[in-house]
Amino acid sequence: MAPVGGLVAVHAHPDDETLSTGALLATWARAGLPVTVVTCTRGERGEVIGDTLAHLEGDGPALAAHRETELAAALASLGVSDHVFLDATAPAGERFEDSGMAWLDTGRAGVAADLPDQAFVGVPVEKAAALLADVLRARQPDVVVAYEPDGGYGHPDHVHAHRVTMRAVDLVAADDLHPTVLWAAQRRTHLRAAYRALAGGSVTLALGDERADLTLPDPDGALPSVAVDTLDLAVDVLPVRDAVLGAMRAHGTQVRAVRALDGTPGLVGCYALSNDVLAPVLPVEGYRLAAGRVDVLAGAPGVRPVA
Repeated sequence: MAPVGGLVAVHAHPDDETLSTGALLATWARAGLPVTVVTCTRGERGEVIGDTLAHLEGDGPALAAHRETELAAALASLGVSDHVFLDATAPAGERFEDSGMAWLDTGRAGVAADLPDQAFVGVPVEKAAALLADVLRARQPDVVVAYEPDGGYGHPDHVHAHRVTMRAVDLVAADDLHPTVLWAAQRRTHLRAAYRALAGGSVTLALGDERADLTLPDPDGALPSVAVDTLDLAVDVLPVRDAVLGAMRAHGTQVRAVRALDGTPGLVGCYALSNDVLAPVLPVEGYRLAAGRVDVLAGAPGVRPVA
């Protein structure tokens, strides 16, 4: 069997590459394998954490420019040197902008009431997929990584990115390019156990004064769509934890309370987003096989089938 080659990961906004697939990207890059991250928007409508950069919230162009610098720093931490914005080869002056979102329920997002004129969700799937297909043809990846059909938690840009990615994979099949497609996922039982572990004293100690500003997720409550019963592949986080946490810290407008945690079963770290809800970094980053064969990844470092 030929050794495994390149990987392309498709994400909606800066920070998603780290939060959803950081361990896989860092593991692949550390092994010297080709890694490309494609980002569909610049996160223009993101909320901003902290007072220092609060003035950026609501100023789409300024926030986009700042988040580009955060993304560059995060990719450097992960060891990824090849990055593409999906609109880079769109007609001159055309940008794919963050569509925003509205919370519908715990762990469930939907379409925002007001969409920007160039919202990513308004870009026809065929148009965006053609641009992504060009990236795939140029990189010739063995593996493409995407969100599951509901985008992890329903964010409209994530859902659209899933549709665009899957259509792009269909398009390149005509060129005899058939990458294995993985969807980022977390095992449901592991996620609930990690939620419970976040209430432990060691986590409180690690967070110090910052713990008072954060709430805990409900281990018995509704879970986002990224949570599934079974996984097909797993990537161990500990060998690349420093790189992943460093990338989280690089996204300072979006991520806070980043800590490494040792000696706490089911956890290797924690963080929080602008909703101030503490979130776990699980010991394993999981994936479902959406297309292709698991055995294509037999030579991939740090990637193992789940029995």
